[in-house]
Amino acid sequence: MTVVTRRRLLGVSALAPMLTCTRLVQTQGEAAPTPSIEAPVVDSLSIQVVTDGNHDVFISGAQVPGIRVERVRGFRGAQERRALRSEHGLSLYLTSHRGDETRSFLLDFGYTPETLNNNLELLGLEVAGLDALILSHGHLDHFGGLEGFLARHRAAMKGDLRLYVGGEDVFCYRHSPAGNGAFASYGVLDRRMLEAGQVRLVSSEEPLVVEGHAFSTGAIRRTSLERVLPNSFVEFGRRDSAGCDVANYANHHFTPAELAGQPVPDQHLHETGTCFHVRDRGLVVITSCGHSGVINTVRRAKQVSGVDKVYALVGGFHLARAPDDYLSRVVTELKTLDIEHVLPMHCSGLNFLEAAKREMPQALVLCTTGSRFTFGA
Repeated sequence: MTVVTRRRLLGVSALAPMLTCTRLVQTQGEAAPTPSIEAPVVDSLSIQVVTDGNHDVFISGAQVPGIRVERVRGFRGAQERRALRSEHGLSLYLTSHRGDETRSFLLDFGYTPETLNNNLELLGLEVAGLDALILSHGHLDHFGGLEGFLARHRAAMKGDLRLYVGGEDVFCYRHSPAGNGAFASYGVLDRRMLEAGQVRLVSSEEPLVVEGHAFSTGAIRRTSLERVLPNSFVEFGRRDSAGCDVANYANHHFTPAELAGQPVPDQHLHETGTCFHVRDRGLVVITSCGHSGVINTVRRAKQVSGVDKVYALVGGFHLARAPDDYLSRVVTELKTLDIEHVLPMHCSGLNFLEAAKREMPQALVLCTTGSRFTFGA
């Protein structure tokens, strides 16, 4: 196999403005070199929770040293009979500043467009000026709102709109076990929808700078005690003009069962973390769902950026179903990373919240739909 360690363009779609793919290829049996990037530095970053699992109007508004915390209680005037919606899903509106330069991103899109569009409107978040869209992985509770979001807002958005993803894996069919060996559909991200919306796909298994302000971890290497906890099943291959092409995976050895299209436990091979290097603070690492492991994600962010200090860990940690002994070991290891602020959302679990209250109370920041957190100046 040819050794390719630089980013490669893999193809151009005739329907979309451009389809950009990047990947790292290595000779079989040869250790992969660690990709590295020059992580951009921003002066500040704000993260607003557009969609999460609950909206607590009574959550404390107390400030946290080093973070500006803003809570949304409700609405007045013409909007007094409306409310933020919550669901099993996650969507975050990110705004970064460097000097007089601003970038804004929508990271993940929740489960339904009804919730996403409702909350974007009520929170007064500008959609037309978004610089890019980011999808962390191919689960329906993270991309489910995308099609309806584009249907409502695409005409008002920038012409060259990019969607950043971590690789081909986001396009696979997903399934949920339905008992007795049967499966129920858990959705598929369809390229045709992106093409119809004239969204430019940027797909990279390698770390990648995102619009000059953020960076992606690329595919997250599994180096810690963590394992992918049971979740969906994945089907490799294409059918009905959708699905994932196994030829577009850089470093995965497919089993005969996988090549035959048999649903297998999902390992989220191309899940990525989205990160910012905030001046005089350190890294803000956003896991979104954390199937690959929160420790693995943090280590990867540090490794590819060369920045050792992690100021905040934000997002879903996928520990809600973790066995007690496993959770304890993850929390113990997480404490050794000396992260100043931990903001669990989505699938992190009440079990993790209780453990964090006991083991790292000084770091824990509670989150809810609508809340905004600002790091830096």
